[in-house]
Amino acid sequence: MPSPLLRTAVATALALGALGLAQPARASSTDGVYTVRVPDGDPHKRSLAPRTTEPFSMVGVTWADPDAALDGTAYVRTRSRASGEWSAWRALDTDVRTPESGPDRDHAGVRGGTQPLWTGPSDGVQVRVSGGRLPKGLRVELVDPDGGSDAVRTSVVEPGAPEPGVVEPGVPEPAPGAPPLADRPTVTSRSAWGADESLVKDPPTYTTGTQAMFVHHTAGTNDYTCAQSASVVRGVFLYHVQSNGWNDIGYHFLVDKCGTVFEGRAGGIDKPVLGAHTYGFNTATSSVSVLGDYSTAATNAAVRASVAKVAAWKLGLYGLDPAGTVVLTSGVDNGKYQAGQKVTLNRISGHRDGSPTECPGQNLYDDLPEIRALAAKAGTLVAPQPNPAPQTEPQTEAQTEPEPDPESGPDREQELAELGIEGVLAR
Repeated sequence: MPSPLLRTAVATALALGALGLAQPARASSTDGVYTVRVPDGDPHKRSLAPRTTEPFSMVGVTWADPDAALDGTAYVRTRSRASGEWSAWRALDTDVRTPESGPDRDHAGVRGGTQPLWTGPSDGVQVRVSGGRLPKGLRVELVDPDGGSDAVRTSVVEPGAPEPGVVEPGVPEPAPGAPPLADRPTVTSRSAWGADESLVKDPPTYTTGTQAMFVHHTAGTNDYTCAQSASVVRGVFLYHVQSNGWNDIGYHFLVDKCGTVFEGRAGGIDKPVLGAHTYGFNTATSSVSVLGDYSTAATNAAVRASVAKVAAWKLGLYGLDPAGTVVLTSGVDNGKYQAGQKVTLNRISGHRDGSPTECPGQNLYDDLPEIRALAAKAGTLVAPQPNPAPQTEPQTEAQTEPEPDPESGPDREQELAELGIEGVLAR
């Protein structure tokens, strides 16, 4: 006669089967990310049956070949931990490509993937993927960004000291006649939003400068509270590092729907750090991504003002007019431009201007003219920024003789006095 324990186990299995639920997934776990393999089979259609999982708040789908694109659709639905109710089916954004160069491409275990979707606290998932010949090694990524995280606080990021053995480029002073620098925005630091720096294996890579700012959205959903924003940023970080296999979060800055700005990729917000954001144009550019889907939702004044402030300050470090244009060279055939093709872009461009994608959503894309105008007005007269570290570019003979500083000296003091603004630079 079966034991009571065996009868209970059988009854539980039958009950789960009647509900259409598989047993808890055999998921592998790596520092806040649980993965579940999608069974192989039909090359045009794959699925993961509804099942109970470990707790998570963000979900995505990845595959083995980092150069393969998902020519099709991926849908998920998830079960709320609070209510036990299943969500409607939601599409995952597939407009993601592995960076064309740098440590994010060279890492072992780099994978292709969709954008992650913020779900809120969940404990069940079901997945359907269909389309052309699907890439191999499909797996579901379940991200739990809140295990033991500290409360978030807002702080201004200060330039840090160089890491041992890492030569950081200095911040150039604007050329004479360049637009005045905008005030540095208030930024929530990596330590404040809870980045696990032990997961970042390689030091940051620096490029020659920042010539343009690409505006993105994280896609997925707008159903998060601003109190959850730090968790969303942690989730994106974990997904990029643990699921995609990149060295760090791809974006340089992130902005939530309340206008809070978060520090993204490590290396210094005032440095030209190589990012992983716009396939073909990652070199010499920066990026800001707004949390949410702006194909369906409209932005607000706080979002537009924060994106403009970040772009104005970052481009202003190089004396660049945020309302201007720049010629950039595509680093790869990306489906929109060919490798080596020269492209004229706005200094503040949308992701879709550089790559074949819908990002940053039509509503946010339509706001870019206003954001450029706001950024152009953001300049204020401030003291020149000190050069915190030596330049990486070798000096030529023409550079060996120091030039007079146009922002200091008795002639400048007299000029300011005549203008009636003496003492501005001293403040």
